[in-house]
Amino acid sequence: MAEKRDYYEVLGVSKSASKDEIKSAYRRLAKKYHPDNQQTGDEAKFKEVQEAYDILYDDNKRATYDQFGFAAFEQAGTNPGANPFNGGGGFGGFSNQDVDINDFFSSFFGGGMGGARTQRTQNGPMKGQDALSRVSIDFMDAVNGKDMTLSINVDEKCRSCGGTGAKSPSDIHTCGTCGGRGYVRSQRRSLFGVMESQEPCPNCGGTGKIITDKCPNCSGRGYVRSKVDQVLHIPVGINDGQQIKVAGKGERGINGGPNGDLYVEVSIKKHPYFSREGDDIHLDIPLDYADACLGCKIDVPTVYGDVTLTIPAGTQSGTILRMRGQGIKNLRTKKPGDQYVHVNIKTPASLNKEQKEALEKYKSATSENVYDKYKKTFKK
Repeated sequence: MAEKRDYYEVLGVSKSASKDEIKSAYRRLAKKYHPDNQQTGDEAKFKEVQEAYDILYDDNKRATYDQFGFAAFEQAGTNPGANPFNGGGGFGGFSNQDVDINDFFSSFFGGGMGGARTQRTQNGPMKGQDALSRVSIDFMDAVNGKDMTLSINVDEKCRSCGGTGAKSPSDIHTCGTCGGRGYVRSQRRSLFGVMESQEPCPNCGGTGKIITDKCPNCSGRGYVRSKVDQVLHIPVGINDGQQIKVAGKGERGINGGPNGDLYVEVSIKKHPYFSREGDDIHLDIPLDYADACLGCKIDVPTVYGDVTLTIPAGTQSGTILRMRGQGIKNLRTKKPGDQYVHVNIKTPASLNKEQKEALEKYKSATSENVYDKYKKTFKK
C-alpha cells in the first residue's frame, strides 16, 4: 500500500492556509482529476484530493490532524477520510462541509457523482451533523472541575411517529415517480460529452416516500424543536480550547436517523495572579531585601490554599522555586503538576532612621561591594 501524502501537500497549500484557500485549491484539483474529465481524470488522485479537503476544511478534524496526524483517523474506520467524530468517510464526509458535492460537480460535469450507493445512503436513516458550542469558565473551575447547566435548542425525533412524519406506518407509501429510490436520472450535454446525472425526485423531495396522512404532533416533519437543560460536566484539569462531547445534542438526523453530537469548546478566563503552562502553575511574589538576605518561611498561595515555602538565605531576584504537587491535576492521569514561584526582590524606595543606620553598618562591615568585585574582572 502506498504511503499516504500529507494533506497540505496534496492540496498544495501551506499549513496556515485559510478555509477559502483550501476550498479554492480543492475545486481546482477536483475538476482536474474528476474521473469524468477525459483529459486529466485520475480516480485515485481525485479520491486523495477529496480526502484531504474533507479533513482540512473541517475545523475540528483539521486541529486533530495537525496535532496527531493520520493516526487520529485510523480508528475511525476503513474508509479514507473517515470522520472520527461522526463516522463514515469517503464522499459521505461532505455532510460536514458547506459544499454540496452534487451541486458542485453539476456546475462543470453536468451532474453529481451518481451511483445507487450514494442515493441509498441519502434515502435511509442518516446521523445528523455534529454541532459546536462554546462556554467560558473561571480559572478555578478548570482546576477543581464543576457541573454547569446549558440551555440547548435541539431538534428531537418525534416520539409519536418515531421520526417518520406519518400518522401511522400505513400512511407511508413508496413514491411512484422514482420507485422509492429518491432520485431520477437525466442526461445533459457538457464540455466532456453527454453526461448522465441523478437529481432528487421532485415528487418526494429525495426521500423515496410519500406520506398521505401526516403526524399531528410534528406536522409531518418527523421532529420537534425543544429547549432542554443539559448538565455539562467540566472535568478537573481541562485546558483552554479542549472540547467536551454531549452525545445526541447536535443537528437532527435525516430520515429518522439519530442526532449528531454536540461538542462544547471550553474557554478559560485568566486568573489575576496564577498563570498556567500545561499542568504547572506559575506565580510571581514580591520579597523584602532583608528576607532574601537572611532567608525566611512564607505562606504562599496555591490553587489549593496557602502552603509554607522556605526561602533560602541569599536568594536572588529572579530565582524560581519549585513547589512539587501544587499544580493542576492532569486530565487523564490525575497526577498534579508543580507550582513555580518567581521571586521578585523589592528594594525599598525610602528608609526610616533605624533602617538607614542598619544599612550603613552593613556597608561599613563589607570590605568590598558587589560592583567593585565586578569591576576587577572587567577587561577592556
